[in-house]
Amino acid sequence: QVQLVESGGGLVQPGGSLRLSCVASGIRFSIYDMGWYRQIPGLKRELVATISSGGITNYADSVKGRFTISRDNAKNTAFLQMNSLKSSDTAVYYCNAVRYGAYWGQGTQVTVSS
Repeated sequence: QVQLVESGGGLVQPGGSLRLSCVASGIRFSIYDMGWYRQIPGLKRELVATISSGGITNYADSVKGRFTISRDNAKNTAFLQMNSLKSSDTAVYYCNAVRYGAYWGQGTQVTVSS
């Protein structure tokens, strides 16, 4: 059974930082491309960042220079370091794993507010 479990969300002030984690089980993590997506209620889920099995990264223009995606294959974990957070970053953040199938986590809420 495949599971992706996100953690690290919460409430943070504008300009602050958060680090999201996604722990995967039930898959051979190292061969999967991993991604972070976010969704505001009523809107489409949008891509935030991806990292390939080979470590190639890709970012949405809105987060370039502020967010960093990384992975630790030894720990079956993907990370999203979020700096200089803005109110517009408020959303539910989802972890995604893609190779032979596509899997999603349950999401973690990030709220940026003063």
